[in-house]
Amino acid sequence: MVKSSVLGYPRIGADREWKKALEAYWAGKIDNETFESQLQEIRLNHLRKQQAKGIDYIPVNDFSYYDHILDTATMFGLIPERFAYEGGKVPLSVYYGIARGTKDAAASEMTKWFNTNYHYIVPELSGLTPVLTENKPLVAYQEAKEKLGIEGKPVLVGPLTFVKLSKGYSASETGTWLNRLLPLYVQILQELQQEGVQWVQIDEPILVTQVSDEDLQHLRTIYETLHASAPAINIMLQTYFEAVERYQDIVALPVQGIGLDFVHGRPGNQQSLQSFAFPEDKVLGAGIIDGRGIWRSSLQENLDLLNELSAIVSPDRLIIQSSCSLLHVPVTTDRETKLASELKNALAFADEKLDELVLLTQALTSGIGAIATQLDTSARAILTLHQSNERNRSDVQQAVEELRVQEPVRSVPFAKRHLAQQDKWQLPLLPTTTIGSFPQSAEVRKARQSWRKGEWNQERYTDFIHQHIDTWIGLQEEIGLDVLVHGEFERTDMVEFFGEKLAGFAFTQNGWVQSYGSRCVKPPVIFGDVAFDGNMTVEETVYAQSQTKKPVKGMLTGPITIMNWSFVRDDIPREHIAYQLAYALRQEVEALEEAGIGMIQVDEPAVREGLPLKVNEQEAYLAWAVKAFRITTCTVQETTQIHTHMCYCEFHDMIGSIEAMDADVISIETSRSHGELIHSFELNTYKLGIGLGVYDIHSPRVPSVKEMTDMIQRALRVLPAQLFWINPDCGLKTRGYDETVASLQNMVEATRLARDTYATLV
Repeated sequence: MVKSSVLGYPRIGADREWKKALEAYWAGKIDNETFESQLQEIRLNHLRKQQAKGIDYIPVNDFSYYDHILDTATMFGLIPERFAYEGGKVPLSVYYGIARGTKDAAASEMTKWFNTNYHYIVPELSGLTPVLTENKPLVAYQEAKEKLGIEGKPVLVGPLTFVKLSKGYSASETGTWLNRLLPLYVQILQELQQEGVQWVQIDEPILVTQVSDEDLQHLRTIYETLHASAPAINIMLQTYFEAVERYQDIVALPVQGIGLDFVHGRPGNQQSLQSFAFPEDKVLGAGIIDGRGIWRSSLQENLDLLNELSAIVSPDRLIIQSSCSLLHVPVTTDRETKLASELKNALAFADEKLDELVLLTQALTSGIGAIATQLDTSARAILTLHQSNERNRSDVQQAVEELRVQEPVRSVPFAKRHLAQQDKWQLPLLPTTTIGSFPQSAEVRKARQSWRKGEWNQERYTDFIHQHIDTWIGLQEEIGLDVLVHGEFERTDMVEFFGEKLAGFAFTQNGWVQSYGSRCVKPPVIFGDVAFDGNMTVEETVYAQSQTKKPVKGMLTGPITIMNWSFVRDDIPREHIAYQLAYALRQEVEALEEAGIGMIQVDEPAVREGLPLKVNEQEAYLAWAVKAFRITTCTVQETTQIHTHMCYCEFHDMIGSIEAMDADVISIETSRSHGELIHSFELNTYKLGIGLGVYDIHSPRVPSVKEMTDMIQRALRVLPAQLFWINPDCGLKTRGYDETVASLQNMVEATRLARDTYATLV
């Protein structure tokens, strides 16, 4: 009979109780014993919920104290030397030290988990010898069985994925590291087998990216060894986020089940099954419920897909499951009491997705009549939202359709614009600026909260914001910056701020998801056609400009970043959503220009993040992402200077797309990857204005003048001084007052020294 399963459940809890426990522990408000007890209760509650809803294969070991990749690294004793680990079970002090840093050791690097908005801690392998410190899947399995009678499905990250996502080794050492880790995986599975475990989920999402012949040989060695070592264990080799590469080779591996994503990888996986069938000796884990999106599933469409799959795979070899872990969605819609009913009824968070899995399982087991009522409810909810006024704005749709067939370009090329802008602004060589935000103190956050609650009226709040703008305009002038910003004191989040002012957005009360560690975010929901509803940033920017004779940049978040950092509707292509956002933001750009603001920064930190996992799809994505930016900015006058900013990712492999955006000035976060970017500029001529961040704003330390001078000199070996800007890596919102002022003072001094050196060369 067909069964149901999920690949993982959100850690944070409906009330973010996981986050609160972690932060209380870090603050020393609870001791180890209390902390462990609280996390166990959270963990067991998650299992109880899945058990009560009727999920057949419930994942265990998907819960984490911080991050599942960090869990894997510490399980194998892969602790960087700087954390003074002495062996044995890894203490929490060391575990959290790796994630968060200590007074004596810097935290390990953190980066994006594939193309999601979740971040993992990057394992460091250099100079280490792996050893099994604790069989975490076994401990999780025993807990679920002893406490709740659940025959759980242990989850662990596969060897190839773990090594590929790690750092501190060369590509030629991949096989060496897999050979070092494989005996530890064997030990884990053998101990699980001895305990009577039936199914183990081994996650290998790396298999949806490019798989080389060498990778394939590694996979054969890994899974032949695991199968031979623990033959009584059923291995579900799980992939997600896209269609699996080299399907025929992967399904031939000696495992008992293959998990495929039929949401984000549906076309490719469906085609592979139709062309090459599916092995009769394996179970298919069919990921048909979206583990990353928040929308109610069309039960009828999913039943149609399941019927198609049932013609290839018999029901007794079919497991209906989420497309990936539910880590990426909020916990429940129960607490969303303020959303319009037509929107709320169309949502499905983690708990509602569990219900959908059970319903689909019932339909295949007992017939479609068993869920007739739920089928009707699902269809009506989806149709109601589809027919809503918000999703049928003819003005927006017509404008976007016209934009789709146009090629947005500035009125004159950069070389001519650059001369006109220099004539207008009279900027010095190596102009200095910042990225946009300045420190948001507890006082600023409290004032904003008081205003939102209605405790402060608009006049009082506006006066407060103006006072802070006055302070920081004065400080910027005193420090000696050339191009100023207003500081963004009125903004909480760079996406939420704009979403609140645009039509087509909604905001949940408790739609929290984990971004990294205890950091939870509540992404806006793009549910309708996006439209400009009135000026969003003009008032604060114009006020700031009135306080100084130096230019003040208008500050906007770009269309791709707003889209990639939101939950977006799934009924139209993402490209169309990007163009709707671009069209709305263009109107804000034009409003700023009309109000006398001649420098406008449109930030796009998330362009790189949105790259498809399939290489053959990346060019098309970059083309429309660049087009969306150009739609936003192309209508301004030649003397209006367009800036943009990118951060959070490596950019050395997309210099061409960055140049194609045709921004007059781009600033890029580079302090952690300066070498790769400088090398890229050695190989590629870059003809636009650019600022490679000269210091890392993620650290509270104040960089010296020499450090920044060295960074400037290195960049200017390959970039023309007349096009080079000096700026920090990113916004300064999270930094303190003293360190911000001191760092900027050093940056201006480093610039002065550089000007003396390069003035004669221009």
